[in-house]
Amino acid sequence: MSEWEEKTIRTESIYDGNIIQLQVDDVLLPDENISKRELIKHPGAVGIIPITKDNKIVFVKQYRKPLEKALVEIPAGKLEDAEDPQVTARRELEEETGYKAGSLDFVVSFYTSPGFADEIMHLYVTKDIEPLKDALPGDADEFVERVELTLDEAKQYVNEQRIHDAKTNYAILYLERMKEM
Repeated sequence: MSEWEEKTIRTESIYDGNIIQLQVDDVLLPDENISKRELIKHPGAVGIIPITKDNKIVFVKQYRKPLEKALVEIPAGKLEDAEDPQVTARRELEEETGYKAGSLDFVVSFYTSPGFADEIMHLYVTKDIEPLKDALPGDADEFVERVELTLDEAKQYVNEQRIHDAKTNYAILYLERMKEM
């Protein structure tokens, strides 16, 4: 056991849903005390930074129930049954934006909320997109609107909190950094 590791003594499954599983673990702390940890288990997700030929970033606007408001975000979605993240990225881009990617370049993987969830997000970028001839149906319970913005417009959306989630802010910072290189 490492210096800071917490050893799981007992796990209680609380909820098993379509997107997440919730469990409560009793853990032995490094100082030998026992504590509880509420954990969300998630299969992982992808985010895609699609850029059009005229250098606009393709976002989606959708209502987020936990926040009770709509956000503008990069297209993203959950991995299905140990699916390859690139497969998920292609599918989500097509379903949410009506664009198809030729090449996808891996940017980075990161944990979204490591204090309570194990969700890992794989981020891709593509400048190789074409509109689909026939739009794909999205998820039955997902309503999205495509929004195309320049990088400067996207940064203004951040200032206005219309873009207000970590993955999309990360994407914008990445694009800003690439512009400077």
